Amino acid sequence: MKDKLVLFNQTTLKKLLNKRSAESKFGEHIKMITDISNIYEQLKSLDVDYVIIGLPEDVGVFANYGKSGASTAWEATIKILLNIQSNAFTHAEKVLILGHLDFEIERNKVSKLIQNNSKDMTKARKIVSKIDAEVSDIIYKIVKAGKTPIIIGGGHNNAYGNLKGSSLALNSHMNVVNLDAHTDFRKEEGRHSGNGFSYAYSEGFLKNYFIFGLHENYTSTDIFKTIESLKNIAYNTFESIVVRKELKFKSEMSKALNHISEHPFGIEIDCDAIQNIPSSAMTPSGFSVNETRQFVSYFGKDPQATYLHICEAAPTPDTETQVGKLITYLITDFIRANAN
Repeated sequence: MKDKLVLFNQTTLKKLLNKRSAESKFGEHIKMITDISNIYEQLKSLDVDYVIIGLPEDVGVFANYGKSGASTAWEATIKILLNIQSNAFTHAEKVLILGHLDFEIERNKVSKLIQNNSKDMTKARKIVSKIDAEVSDIIYKIVKAGKTPIIIGGGHNNAYGNLKGSSLALNSHMNVVNLDAHTDFRKEEGRHSGNGFSYAYSEGFLKNYFIFGLHENYTSTDIFKTIESLKNIAYNTFESIVVRKELKFKSEMSKALNHISEHPFGIEIDCDAIQNIPSSAMTPSGFSVNETRQFVSYFGKDPQATYLHICEAAPTPDTETQVGKLITYLITDFIRANAN
């Protein structure tokens, strides 16, 4: 991990923090670590509840024939998060910003594939498998230390590493609720952003899976047949909740929680599911930001909630503030959900 984990430090903090007299900013009260060695022991000894880690990569999205850009969400988020107010509602003292995993080498390899106009995804998918190992290792350390990871940025391929790392740390299978327009339960054809859950399921790290808000236009008959044949998988569709109003948003959240809350579970938020948010598959029709915030708060309250993962946001220079604010709201809603 030494060559991948880049610790968040005072130098970066000072560069990004905008202090103002008579105000106290979030970044002035978060904790950091200064030694790259013995990450687990340091995390275990620190008096924090949440560990924020960035995954600035879009290799998994490329390997799924998607639109790149998810690598920029981490930087967009940290700029905003550090500069919100520190007060009785934001709980900065409970947070350690660990840093990010540096996937520049992997991204450069994919850039060369793009430059060479390569249609062979085999190489890209092998790179995603290497990213999996790094993600699962750092999530293992955080969860094993008794902390709750908040994972920002990158493609939805990283759900696999989140689930594997958490499962191994807890010596238990994981459940998951996924706010998403897609199942990400495609066949095991080499790792990419569209099959993180199918790989985690087949390898025993994932047991109960609830997909919340599937888009009927973008889910194939084969995928529907697959998920309907597996009793551990349940879902609803966006259209049934928001368009046809056959189902109610709050009662569907309760149904999803009943499906997953007997065991530790992850909360997965794919920004593809949120209306008009720049992402790898941006949609003009999706859940609102406020509905997404309610979703994170609702599931974050449950004692079995083990991690929060916000992925697939792909901000441009013109939209990075908007995306950074969105993800910051979701982070603080999750933290507030369990505030004492």
